[in-house]
Amino acid sequence: MPKLVSIIIPVYNRAEIFEKSLVSATLQSYGNIEIIVVDDGSEGNVERGMRNVEKNSDVKIIYYRQENAGAPSARNRGFRESKGEYVIFWDADIEAESDMIEKMVEVLDKNQDINFVYSSFILGKKKMLAQVFSPIQLQKNNYIHTSSLIRREDFPMFDEKLKRFQDWDLWLAMVENGKKGKWIDEYLFTIISTGVISDWLPKLAYKKPWRFLPWWSAKVEKYENAKKIIIEKHHLE
Repeated sequence: MPKLVSIIIPVYNRAEIFEKSLVSATLQSYGNIEIIVVDDGSEGNVERGMRNVEKNSDVKIIYYRQENAGAPSARNRGFRESKGEYVIFWDADIEAESDMIEKMVEVLDKNQDINFVYSSFILGKKKMLAQVFSPIQLQKNNYIHTSSLIRREDFPMFDEKLKRFQDWDLWLAMVENGKKGKWIDEYLFTIISTGVISDWLPKLAYKKPWRFLPWWSAKVEKYENAKKIIIEKHHLE
């Protein structure tokens, strides 16, 4: 019997985008999954969209609703409710290739010394290339997306106090606990909406004089303040 994979989807509003993402989760070729949806106090028709998908799928979908507490809280809630030996925190604005879970499970099954597996992805028309796992490079910059497959026993929980860079914080915490990741050099999913990651700016936006341009300066300041919190927490400088 293949290992159970828990797909944990935190969602807040944006019901139509969530529904597309959920459909791609139900269409995974891997044969043993459960889907945990945690509605983080949405104001829209998230549950209705989920029920529409559920009617046309044989995959088990479990729905929980909580008062709005942020994505880290919703992800942690989903983890506590899940049962899978492998877990993936599936952002509610991604559409995955149908074999994504299958490919990730294969890596973890074959490499018992690996604790999580990640891939590259597409943001709009931009290809976001990850890289070979390196703790040193990870300390400089996060290149691992939240939607990666993790061994259940290795997951340390998300820091619910963080407003940004929760994924970077997670991978750094795992590395500090001696955990290792492995990169699948493929683009296995696409981000289909705007969100925090869509605040992405070109590298030159963080350099003088472009960082002071009015349409970039506020984003640059927010980015640098959030990054400073991670640097101090993990003693990176």
